[in-house]
Amino acid sequence: MSVTDFIIYETVVSGHAMTPNTKERSFLNRVRSALPTLHPAERRLGEFVCDFPGELASYDAQELASFAKVSKATVSRFVRRLGYESYEAARKHAREEQTTGSRLFLPSTELHEEEHSLSSNLEQGKANLDRTFTTITQAEIDDVAQTILRARKTWVIGFRASHPFADYLRWQLTQVVEHVTSLPGGGETLGEQLVNFTQDDCVIIFGLRRRVALTEQLLLHAKECGAKLLYITDEGLTTEPSATWHFRCHTLASGPLFNHTAVMALCHLVVMRTIELAGDASRTRLRRIEALNDRLEEL
Repeated sequence: MSVTDFIIYETVVSGHAMTPNTKERSFLNRVRSALPTLHPAERRLGEFVCDFPGELASYDAQELASFAKVSKATVSRFVRRLGYESYEAARKHAREEQTTGSRLFLPSTELHEEEHSLSSNLEQGKANLDRTFTTITQAEIDDVAQTILRARKTWVIGFRASHPFADYLRWQLTQVVEHVTSLPGGGETLGEQLVNFTQDDCVIIFGLRRRVALTEQLLLHAKECGAKLLYITDEGLTTEPSATWHFRCHTLASGPLFNHTAVMALCHLVVMRTIELAGDASRTRLRRIEALNDRLEEL
């Protein structure tokens, strides 16, 4: 458990008031940060609230308990572990976030009627892009791209929802760099690949919700090996101290699924900047790839 996780754990379990910095966190940020520390029934409620925070904003404790199939006492314990004095305090915070325009906070009945709206989905995607890239600088993107170009090898890791993004980024990076591998590989153990990490490597880990339990161990291993580490997550995590760069992508959506527009945009930006900074070497490699594709009659 990292120092950050320990602080979160102490806060939510003890029920003590949040520190000024923590108090500024969003309602969903509090819930997502607390999930690893919750008891099973509370965790089930937390997962439900993450998917439908509008239910908490719109209904009383008994109604929420019924929707999530837990007891009213579990609801009371849950909000105290988040640092709220009462259910009404948590409900008030969730209601305040309804004014941000996030459709995620609408009750499910309203979602059912409008979740397929083209305009609402487009607006949410734009909002996620704006919120994501206000926290990422051009200098950071340049630093990541230069590190990839200088690295002995680049490792891209992702599980569950993160796995296709890891594969996509690896595939795009092959346009400009030779030694890039995505993990996990078919039929391989992680140890067979993690043993190869060195301080001259770049490690990119996708930690989008829901994260696997060994993510923390992978972060620690990369740090112990001295590799440069890029950690890409959703907005629900606080800054990871072991990462060289931690980019948090906003994933709020107008329906029950997460919106990964910002994640794809970040992958594209990293690859494009890597190609640009590679200069003539990149263009030479791309020409050779296209020539081989033509020879093999690939479109």
